[in-house]
Amino acid sequence: MIIERSLLFSPVQKERKIHIYLPDCYDEGQDSYPVMYFFDGHNLFYDSYATYGKCWGLKEFMDNWNKPLILVGIECGHEGDERLNEYMPYHVEKGFFSRFEGIGDQTIRWMTEELKPLIDREYRTYPFRECTAIGGSSMGGLMSLYGAVRYNHYFSKAACLSSSVYPCMPQILKDLEECPLNPDTRIYLSWGTKEAKGLADVTRTDTSSLTFRQNRTIANKLIQKQVTVDLYCQVGGAHCEADWEKQVPGFMEFLWKQV
Repeated sequence: MIIERSLLFSPVQKERKIHIYLPDCYDEGQDSYPVMYFFDGHNLFYDSYATYGKCWGLKEFMDNWNKPLILVGIECGHEGDERLNEYMPYHVEKGFFSRFEGIGDQTIRWMTEELKPLIDREYRTYPFRECTAIGGSSMGGLMSLYGAVRYNHYFSKAACLSSSVYPCMPQILKDLEECPLNPDTRIYLSWGTKEAKGLADVTRTDTSSLTFRQNRTIANKLIQKQVTVDLYCQVGGAHCEADWEKQVPGFMEFLWKQV
């Protein structure tokens, strides 16, 4: 069951659509469920809603998976540079991303201070961090990593697919040094060989590109803090929903292994 509703996104005082997946068994009892929040909610469940006509297939996956969860997909703004502004958690001084406002921290605060309390109040959830996860791809992957590190007291799990970490590696590494992380945290980091610059042979696992080195560096920092990390290279994977859909079973099984 997918419920669609609009909520005020207070950082910019505009409405944002929320897509809520409830397990088929939700109305059959009074059980409570873990919750996973996703960025780019329009790309999760239906091809007809997806920006490029292909979604992650999450509804079909969840309908057939043996671990019932509530999923909350958050749409970004679709006008101009709204998505890049809302999904950039750091201020970048140089390069392409220096032009954007970067209100990603406000986006996460809105999620934790306004959206999550509403979901916990209106739906039967397990509200504590051990049963709360976050996920996304590209800029949404960056936001998921940021949320799991800076707001680790809310999120114990993160799926970070093809994360756009390259504009802000110094800031990410600083956070990884300074932020306390609970050792029960689980983080999935991935990239595809067709999006890894500097890799000539896309038929083999990438261990040489800048994309690999950045993700490996982040993984090493997380492991130093006793975080459990799944570092996954998708051979032949491109920067698109069709390839992120292929990773859904892997990251969901990894993140929710103990549920």
